[in-house]
Amino acid sequence: MDDRNVSVKEIRQSENRFLSSDIFESGQHVFPRRNGEGVLREEARDIPLYHRCDVLVVGGGPSGTAAALAAARTGAEVVVLERYNHLGGLSTGGVVIWIDRMTDWEGRQVVRGFAEEAIGRLPPEAVAGPDRTLWGVRDPDLAKYWRLRTSAFHGIVTWAPTIDPERLKLTSQEMLIEAGVRIVFHSWAAMPVVQDGAVEGVIFESKEGRQAIMAKVVVDCTGDGDIFARAGASFEADIEEGDVHHSMNTGFMLGGVDMETWLTFRGTEEQAFADFNTLGREQLGFFQTPYVSWRNDIALFLGPRQSGLSALNVDDMTEVEIRSHRFMQSHCEFFRKHAPGFKDAYMLLSAPQLGVRHTRRLAGVGRIERSQWGSGAIQPDEVGVSPSVSPKFPVLSVPYGALVPLRLNGLLAAGRHISCDANSHGFMREIPQCWLTGQAAGAAAGIAANRGVTPRDVEIAELQSTLRAQGAFVRDAADCHSSEDRNRDKDGSLPVQSD
Repeated sequence: MDDRNVSVKEIRQSENRFLSSDIFESGQHVFPRRNGEGVLREEARDIPLYHRCDVLVVGGGPSGTAAALAAARTGAEVVVLERYNHLGGLSTGGVVIWIDRMTDWEGRQVVRGFAEEAIGRLPPEAVAGPDRTLWGVRDPDLAKYWRLRTSAFHGIVTWAPTIDPERLKLTSQEMLIEAGVRIVFHSWAAMPVVQDGAVEGVIFESKEGRQAIMAKVVVDCTGDGDIFARAGASFEADIEEGDVHHSMNTGFMLGGVDMETWLTFRGTEEQAFADFNTLGREQLGFFQTPYVSWRNDIALFLGPRQSGLSALNVDDMTEVEIRSHRFMQSHCEFFRKHAPGFKDAYMLLSAPQLGVRHTRRLAGVGRIERSQWGSGAIQPDEVGVSPSVSPKFPVLSVPYGALVPLRLNGLLAAGRHISCDANSHGFMREIPQCWLTGQAAGAAAGIAANRGVTPRDVEIAELQSTLRAQGAFVRDAADCHSSEDRNRDKDGSLPVQSD
């Protein structure tokens, strides 16, 4: 591939970023511009009805899996429609196996419910991370140790484990089956069925052809807002060129490594590590150092990150995949030759799923905004609590309104496309937050279906009570005490997420 017109932006390590990767933009593609013009008219036809249910969850990623389980536990009949052969989305098929922070800066786990149950059901050998007694610890030596293992930020040990993706696939699947959820794999949602401003089901494609599933409530967990966008709901799609939160890549893993040897090198030989990075950029152009995984003999790579390309454009998505596969080979060869602990490395797996960070964001009844970060206010319709981006801020109250479209009925949205501004999206797209909003949307969908009301008319008190009964951490707005005088961002700077 000719990279002469590709620009590289290095994101240096700082107090807000502890693992870095080059981000680059390019207008070039391997293949020439497509030559398709005009349209074809498709003949009208009857579509077979596959199934009727109370709640249809479109997408079985982190938010979709949590939504399906939560809805089923309200007693609703639930179907989850998934285009791949597994559940978990980016946390499994995308090999984003580093699960971001679920604790606040004092060590209290605030992302609970589905997140706590799913990880708790994994066998001990499938989870790597600090013991619960260390969460919130500020000891410099412990923070340094766990910082290199993706579980310490700003000098504080947190709960941000790495997990075995195959175990999480199986655990997620069994949790849904136990709850009575109908799982439909290898099926791609094509169009929503909309009647009088309400979504009543989805048309999907599979090896059986084009079929439909009808539901009382549909939960869009596609990650890209495919269903609500095609149903006519308003959304935002602003992209900041070169922003890590709006870039893509296909993750990959190298096997046969010794990560402890690598981490010792990285943590103790500062100049040699800097020289190694310089050499990598000189020889490869685009470069990333590895993340730890749940095993010492497997290294995880979640870059180099590629910006300026859209996950809603099939040519751009193809381009990212082609580049990422080439990066996997070049990184494996370079690390095998130059990196301590990698002399026997081999290409183990490139992710089956493209690593997309941002496409669309719902325009909702409510919205999470940058201006809310410092207040510590508990929203009256709180359905969960997100860790904040830095100790400068208190935890963030996640409102139900961020899951509800402004006008479209019969649908809720969960996952990385909820209603928020671009800054807040930087952390609300993370896997724990997707679990959180998925569980909230699923519980609300189940209640709406059971009560015969639209999702926007669900009683907040009943929803909050249901979520608490399912183990989620949801506070009462009556307990709200403003913390504007503390945790205020003194310099107005915007902390940056690491991935």
